[in-house]
Amino acid sequence: MPNYWFEPKTVSMELSGRTLTIETGRMAKQAAGAAVVTHGGTVVLVTATHATAREGVDFFPLTVDFVEKTSAAGKIPGGFFKREARLSDREILVCRFIDRSIRPLFADGYMRETQVIATVLAADGVTQPDMLGFLGASAALSISEIPFLGPIGALRVGRVEGELTVNPTVEAIAESDLELVVAGSRDALVMVEGGADEASEADLLEALQFAHREMLPLIELQEELQKLAGKPKLEVEAPQKDADTVAKVRGAAEAELREAVRIQSKHERYAAIDAVEKRVVSELVDAYKNEPASLTTLAEVEARQGGLRKLTGDAKGALKDLRSELMRGRILDDGVRIDGRATDEVRQIACEVRPLPRAHGVALFTRGETQALVYATLGSGDDAQTIDALTERSRKHFLLHYNFPPFSVGEARFLRGPSRRDIGHGNLAEKALKSVIPDVDDFPYTVRVVSEVLESNGSSSMATICGGTLALMDAGVPLKAPVAGIAMGLIASDGRHAVLSDILGDEDHLGDMDFKVAGTRKGITALQMDIKIESVDWDVMQKALAQAHEGRLHILDCMERDSGDHLPGFAPRAELSDWAPRMEVLTIKPDRIRDIIGPGGRVIRGIQEMSGAKLDVDDSGQVAIFAPDLDALTRAQAMVEELTQEAEIDKLYSGKVKRITDFGAFVEIFPGTDGLVHISHLAEGRVDQVTDVLSEGDEVLVKCIDIDPTGRIRLSRKEALRDAISEA
Repeated sequence: MPNYWFEPKTVSMELSGRTLTIETGRMAKQAAGAAVVTHGGTVVLVTATHATAREGVDFFPLTVDFVEKTSAAGKIPGGFFKREARLSDREILVCRFIDRSIRPLFADGYMRETQVIATVLAADGVTQPDMLGFLGASAALSISEIPFLGPIGALRVGRVEGELTVNPTVEAIAESDLELVVAGSRDALVMVEGGADEASEADLLEALQFAHREMLPLIELQEELQKLAGKPKLEVEAPQKDADTVAKVRGAAEAELREAVRIQSKHERYAAIDAVEKRVVSELVDAYKNEPASLTTLAEVEARQGGLRKLTGDAKGALKDLRSELMRGRILDDGVRIDGRATDEVRQIACEVRPLPRAHGVALFTRGETQALVYATLGSGDDAQTIDALTERSRKHFLLHYNFPPFSVGEARFLRGPSRRDIGHGNLAEKALKSVIPDVDDFPYTVRVVSEVLESNGSSSMATICGGTLALMDAGVPLKAPVAGIAMGLIASDGRHAVLSDILGDEDHLGDMDFKVAGTRKGITALQMDIKIESVDWDVMQKALAQAHEGRLHILDCMERDSGDHLPGFAPRAELSDWAPRMEVLTIKPDRIRDIIGPGGRVIRGIQEMSGAKLDVDDSGQVAIFAPDLDALTRAQAMVEELTQEAEIDKLYSGKVKRITDFGAFVEIFPGTDGLVHISHLAEGRVDQVTDVLSEGDEVLVKCIDIDPTGRIRLSRKEALRDAISEA
């Protein structure tokens, strides 16, 4: 076995006060590329592998997985099988971050099946492993023979007490009012995703520029590792289209295609484009088949079939390029978009609040050919989601789920569970709304938002945010401010560029940037950006942020206009829906908890059975009452208050005589609490015997006149009668 098999290569640097190390050559040596990234006590192994080339594959089959092994944190998985199962939502989101960043950076023409797997080997609960997986993916690909055009840097940016920080600890990020995951090359950013607490556009731009500066040393570190352990890259021949085929396609299709791409309706446009493309390909194939050819040997037959496949592929590729050229050219030359809008124009918006009965909150948001039906549902603390993360367990009281059924784009396919795309879009919308959701201490409900995308032609995630805002306000959730979202695009060529507001699906596919921005009138709460070209100037980025700001305000104005009949003043409803559950939190003295629980829990079970409400009592004395309706809440609250009420001096009570003595009577003023009415306080004048005035079982009006330090209560029937007479 060669000596280099046991000679690992290592590079390191200081990052955020901790040593960051990238090592290769010790673990997973049979992978095309393997990198072990260590930062503090967190270690992630990332491998990159590829399969042999397959003929006829016309797309790049890339798979990225990020796996958190619970053994890395010294834990045993929950559940029946006691082993890791499907990826969690968090793991899927990290997969998406990495995938979106590296996918555009493979050599043109590289079509081999490629897989990147990041496995957490150790987790210290301080350093988050996702960014190490991100960095390791770039490093593993860079040192492998896979034609990856990196390396890239990746880091998390936080802002604590006004100071921007790189890869903040888990504890620090909890105090941060801004969190961005950023990836970039030496020249520009390639991917951004994150959220903020109503940050300004200037603050976001500053954070992005800070991130790009800080990731340059990470790129240099990987370049150093490449020099030590990098393999020669596979040679990939960039696909070349036959010039004669391209010319024939342009001559046969340009005029009709130019008219087809101007059709504003999505399905009509697609049908017209499809008709042109089918005609042109069919004509070229027929002409090829009619050409005289010698087919006397198997090799000649195979060559003929290969030529037909290349002709078909070249023709389809040329048609796609021509379609993109015509659409992009019209935008840059004439400032007119596919559907006839100006570059900064937002499609027509219609909002309906409470279009359906029964839901706690519901809204239908329509923008052009994109539509989302969004529900808001309120639940109790028991409905909160338990997150069993790598190093800690937590409770999640705000949930947003995004569903994208096939009919939303006119397709017919099997319904499956949520895709990675669904989870990613839902996460972005959840970030956008999370910062305006009230704290659970102020609004002690679990809140679930569900977005059903009914139509899609551009940015259904932003429609989810807008519809989610209206649904939450309809449900009576006291949002800090309404939120809206807008998707921005970019067309750039030969030094010219056009920033597009509220992009269509086609503008996303043919464009050079997808930039989604969500926020309130005050500032940004979430953003996501994917760059599809080598670089975007900071001036263009600033323009996109400013144009997104104007578009966001316009959408908020439309939401306010359309919801006026249901949400006066564009504010959450003051009262919850009639169908919404009710919750009340009472605070009692901790030593009275036993009165509510009762022996063996009999009392609390009785309250729940008689009222129909659920009670949750904690050790601090907080009693959370969760009821299906107002009547059940009122019944349960009255029972709790009756069991835990305290006597108050000078307050009148209607009590029951429980016991007679020579010196007075003991009167129960409420269950479990009684006081003494001394004989001198039974009536005006002298009373010889208590039984002259009271008997056991009598209902009597008394007044609390004193509570001594030991808690003993003194009552007076005489003063109670005086007060009653004076009030009469």
